Amino acid sequence: MCGCGGRCGRATPGAASSSGRRLPATPFLLLAYLSYLLLGSAAFWALESPRERDMAGRLLSEKWDLLENYTCLEREDLEDLAKGIIQAYKSGLYLKGNTSLGRWDFVGSFFFSVSAVTTIGYGNLSPSTEAAQVFCIFFALFGIPLNLVLLNRIGQLMLSGVQLCAFHLGEKFHWQKGAAVLTRTCALVAGLLLFLLLPPLLFTAIEGWTYEEGFYYSFITLSTIGFGDYVIGMNPERTYPSWYKNVVSLWILFGMAWLALIINLCISLLENSSGLCRCCKKRSRDAEQELISGNPNVTLECKDGQNCSTKDTKPAEPI
Repeated sequence: MCGCGGRCGRATPGAASSSGRRLPATPFLLLAYLSYLLLGSAAFWALESPRERDMAGRLLSEKWDLLENYTCLEREDLEDLAKGIIQAYKSGLYLKGNTSLGRWDFVGSFFFSVSAVTTIGYGNLSPSTEAAQVFCIFFALFGIPLNLVLLNRIGQLMLSGVQLCAFHLGEKFHWQKGAAVLTRTCALVAGLLLFLLLPPLLFTAIEGWTYEEGFYYSFITLSTIGFGDYVIGMNPERTYPSWYKNVVSLWILFGMAWLALIINLCISLLENSSGLCRCCKKRSRDAEQELISGNPNVTLECKDGQNCSTKDTKPAEPI
């Protein structure tokens, strides 16, 4: 008989369930995420591009017919033309310069897919065909959880990298606390430069925005607020590089993971700062009662050398 109580060669139910719920490796998760975005890009491209080309052809045809056949525009004709121009511009078409703003080409569709699964939702572009609208519902339904899982994994990798650097520096210089503070400060400064301070320079050069407008767009985008008042690639007077939207999509992905870490850090700091010790809370209430009673000799210090720490807030263990 086995002397281990029948446990030899058999995994415990808890271990099996935890291993069964384990998420796939980060490279596989990243590959699945990119494949999902490419699938969505191809679908939006196939569903929206034909309508975009058809509208561009009709708009140009109506423009030339109007110039050739009408020497004097009437009010109704002018209003009809204006309505067509407005509707065409909302769909990414423009009469002056480029005929199409390229919103629904493959690169534009990829950027729309990123803005959909990250829940930024600028609002400047949306599917217009019924098939694309239905597909968008299911695409976002499964894409948003996948995006959250990937952002969490990227944030964990960033945090692990910072902690690993702090450990090696502490081991080398025998200064654990100082190394931890130094690496976290460097990581914070590097993140600020890479995700918030330097991108506005790119937007200034390519979009023609001011630095303040670029910084505003950066934060509104990474925080997923997405007002839509500033969106890249929307100026018909400018010619955009083919790599531009792809680089911005990667910046959004990693920048959101970094900003989520910063927000979680701020939340934890706020939660810890509110954890006053039980003795100081009781002392503040006693001081308030004494002030109401007219006693001017009131102090807020804890008596008998009690230390204010969050550990004191936990109830005592039963004996």
